[in-house]
Amino acid sequence: MNDMSNGGGDRRIHPGSGRRKAPVFPKGRLLKDEERNAITELLGDRPRRRDLLIEYLHLIQDSEGCLPAGHLQALGEELRIPMAEVYEVASFYAHFDIVRDGEERPAPLTVRVCDSLSCMMAGAEQIIAELEKSAPKDLRILRAPCMGRCDTAPVCEVGHKHLDHITAQGVLDTAKAGDTHPDIPAYKDFKSYMKEGGYELLKQCVSGERDVEGVIDVLSDAGLRGLGGAGFPTGRKWGFVRAEAKPRLMAVNADEGEPGTFKDRFYLETNPHAFLEGMLIGAWAVEAETVYVYLRDEYPAAREILLQEIAAVEAAGLATHTTIELRRGAGAYICGEESAMIESIEGKRGLPRHRPPYVAQVGIFDRPTLVNNVETLYWVPDILKNGAEWFASQGKNGAKGLRSYSVSGHVKEPGVKLVAAGTTARELVEDHCGGMRDGHTFKGYLPGGASGGILPESMADIPLDFGTLEEHGCFVGSHAVVILSDKDEMKSVAVNLMRFFEDESCGQCTPCRNGTEKAVKLMSGGNWEPEVLEDLSSVMADASICGLGQAAPNPLRCVLKFFAEDLK
Repeated sequence: MNDMSNGGGDRRIHPGSGRRKAPVFPKGRLLKDEERNAITELLGDRPRRRDLLIEYLHLIQDSEGCLPAGHLQALGEELRIPMAEVYEVASFYAHFDIVRDGEERPAPLTVRVCDSLSCMMAGAEQIIAELEKSAPKDLRILRAPCMGRCDTAPVCEVGHKHLDHITAQGVLDTAKAGDTHPDIPAYKDFKSYMKEGGYELLKQCVSGERDVEGVIDVLSDAGLRGLGGAGFPTGRKWGFVRAEAKPRLMAVNADEGEPGTFKDRFYLETNPHAFLEGMLIGAWAVEAETVYVYLRDEYPAAREILLQEIAAVEAAGLATHTTIELRRGAGAYICGEESAMIESIEGKRGLPRHRPPYVAQVGIFDRPTLVNNVETLYWVPDILKNGAEWFASQGKNGAKGLRSYSVSGHVKEPGVKLVAAGTTARELVEDHCGGMRDGHTFKGYLPGGASGGILPESMADIPLDFGTLEEHGCFVGSHAVVILSDKDEMKSVAVNLMRFFEDESCGQCTPCRNGTEKAVKLMSGGNWEPEVLEDLSSVMADASICGLGQAAPNPLRCVLKFFAEDLK
């Protein structure tokens, strides 16, 4: 007989070989009845749709304070989604806390302190250090990116309640009191808006008194552009989407995560129906079956307002031509990019798509999709009411229309400044913000948030509008203007901005994922090497998939170009 122990193979009977039946055990984690029942009860009669995954993750997070593994497994089973997909989505977004079996849950209450530029300039670093030192064990302190409240820096969020002009003791006192619900500001509600003639323009559109071509012509003649950052002509965009085959959809980008930007929150929390009427007119114009309003999770007060006011609009029969779905972001700056936002609306990770095709052709669920920013839609009713010339004539220095500049930094009166398009940074500081803060001298400014670059005070007389700054390596973007002073160290400013891009990179493409990380390491060192940093910047700008990686080097390049004295 052959010696089967020497090269002949193992002839012993193995379980499952067919000779002897092995015990059968389910593969993977065993789902418990209580976990399945918890999800069934939490979801109630809500539809079991794949695109609602992120909404249901929020339900679990709000209910449990985290995402327990068993609840995720039960949710995947309920929605018929593989566990791998549930985990990859849940782990992508910063506001979800996955807790695996055997791991401790996070502290009962989380405080997120903004460490973006305006808050850093206002002393956020010192406050974070104090909180990390003195916070009790039942309180978790986290750093967070811009919360859209730059005019009241430094800020934080205790649970879902925002605090402005914070001190460490004030944060601890609020947390101890357990007051974690958002404060709802006074705003113009449905009844007040209707008393002023609200929704009359929508009624004229739906009834046929106004035709689509005429409405689009008025918006085009007015010079209304996309005010989320890209500046694409609104009338042309509506026309492009309308020319595509039905069925069509619409998405509202209310995910203004660009550091320094807070104008959309201002309008949502003061006059939401002007925006809603503009949105419904847009849905009518392109015959969108459904409108998805994608609102950043950092705006809980705006969410409460929209939930209530959308319900009022629907109850009044003003949205019969479309369906409105309010979707909640989960802490991902990248979802401000329109294709990443669409991926998130579909319940996926917010990874930007390759283009073409463009979202006007292949958008949500592969349907032609109109994407507009909140402020863009906010102006639609006023333009249709007052005429194209009324809006276009408001601009200056060759620009058309009104602009909402979000101004923060070292000025006496920061805030949303509604002024003529084409206004300069110097005019914003001197004529609309009460000048520089005492003890501060105007040194430079960010014309378009973190990605828009940095310019010196000597270039503060350039009109802030689309197309006026590109020759200097900058752009106006969402019109977020952060004013810097002689007290700001430009290296620290640039490092803060690059760290933001490093944290917010979706990780899909190597130039952005590795480039931002490498840039932070090089910039955090004692001596900058301009040639190396410029080479790295070129790779990121030329090879990244989307605007995040392409624009990430802008602040770095501007410091090298305009603030060389600060590098010595």
